[in-house]
Amino acid sequence: MKKSLFISLLACLLLWLPKISVAGEPTPLKGQWKGLLKVPGGSLELIITIMPLTNGSYYAALDVPKQRVNRMPVEVELKGNDLTLRMEQAGSSFVGKVGQGAATLTGTWKQPGLTAPLVLKQLVVSTPPVAKKARLTPPYREEDVTFLNTGAKLKLAGTLTIPAGPGPFPAVVLLSDTGPQDRDAGQQEYRMFGQLADYLTRRGIAVLRFDDRGVSKSGGDYRTATTTDLVGDAQAALTFLRSRNLIDPQHVGLLGHGEGANVALLAAADQHSKTPDFVVSLAGYGLAGRDVLLRQQVEIMRLIGSDAQQVQAAVELHNRMVEVIRQTPDDAQARAKLAGILRLNNTNIDPLMAKARAIQLTTPWSRYFMDFNPTHKLSGVKCPVLALNGLDDLQVAARTNLSILSKGLSGNRDVTVHKLAGVNHSFQPDPKEWPIVNGEQQPAFSPKALDTIREWVMERNGQPDTKKLAAHTAFFKRLKPNFSKQPRSQASR
Repeated sequence: MKKSLFISLLACLLLWLPKISVAGEPTPLKGQWKGLLKVPGGSLELIITIMPLTNGSYYAALDVPKQRVNRMPVEVELKGNDLTLRMEQAGSSFVGKVGQGAATLTGTWKQPGLTAPLVLKQLVVSTPPVAKKARLTPPYREEDVTFLNTGAKLKLAGTLTIPAGPGPFPAVVLLSDTGPQDRDAGQQEYRMFGQLADYLTRRGIAVLRFDDRGVSKSGGDYRTATTTDLVGDAQAALTFLRSRNLIDPQHVGLLGHGEGANVALLAAADQHSKTPDFVVSLAGYGLAGRDVLLRQQVEIMRLIGSDAQQVQAAVELHNRMVEVIRQTPDDAQARAKLAGILRLNNTNIDPLMAKARAIQLTTPWSRYFMDFNPTHKLSGVKCPVLALNGLDDLQVAARTNLSILSKGLSGNRDVTVHKLAGVNHSFQPDPKEWPIVNGEQQPAFSPKALDTIREWVMERNGQPDTKKLAAHTAFFKRLKPNFSKQPRSQASR
């Protein structure tokens, strides 16, 4: 694989949110577009996701499935039907036209050493009639709900699913990873939270999943929210769930993915508010924010075969920009310094692109994340915690981050930690293990992770796992005749 392409994609792994400029009367863009980029020796499938936010702006990201990387931030400029996608630090871009009612994005992809035509076609997710019918009548109660974050004065919208039966049921709130996401946390055909909610609700656990700030039916502006702000959204969701009929108010927890896991742990450590009764952390960060970003960059550089000098140069650039952000509180001054650093280290970068990148690096979220240390408040987490990570996670290294979280939670008597072999950051198993639907393999949530979550939550709810209970019952039924024939002293040993 062409190394220059990997290097161009590398910078996009940073979790800073993209900014999209809108001018004129643009063609409405919403959905995902896929196309093949021809590179020396083969081709790469690229997928662009563009999501409109309620404030009139957009969120955009790039996925490269073949390289097992996803949600890479992309800056977008839309003027009428003229579209530009940029990855500033790498000097890569896509310039083209929005055509056929937004069904196609046609243009040219450019990066150092490569210029190639690229056509991206919009993905249309079709639902087979049988599946659609089943979805309309799930074996549990389902309703669209809204609830208020009174502190932030905003309304959040989501879906509440409650198991069949009289209840009351344990319940969990799902909290998404970095970047504005809808209630299903959808990526192409994979609906991470949709699958998780369906699985848990069918097995006795109520689930609330909601659109992030500024996404779909939720109010607010995600771009101005920090991790701490998102804690308020999680606490509002807990309060809402505890007020609902059929929900056991003593067994309501938070389940977070990536940054959402850290939001859950922060909420659990906040003694000034009603805390969750348990926390499930999926790929939560143990490292400080700036170190998370750096390690992701270094890991990918090593993966693509970059030499030690290239890695060292990337580390030095990262650290230099982080120090500018941390030591320069004035946004205007920080942006000027950052733009200068970017142009000095990449003479091919457009001045406007450098300026746009500098703005992204100084958003409230970016500034907060640079100094965010997940371990500082872990000692305040007193509720049970389940921490899971996949060993194939390229974004949050399982061994490093779980070790740090475990140490920070060492004063907590009920902490369970698992590393899952063959599971990636999105908690998908190896594609070879995905189920086949209509002749095609469909991405799925790891069955091992699903079972682990369900069993752990049910045990903390005081309800034994049904599979284990059935096995124990059968075991003792087989032993009963033997016990009746043994002397009491022998049987009781």
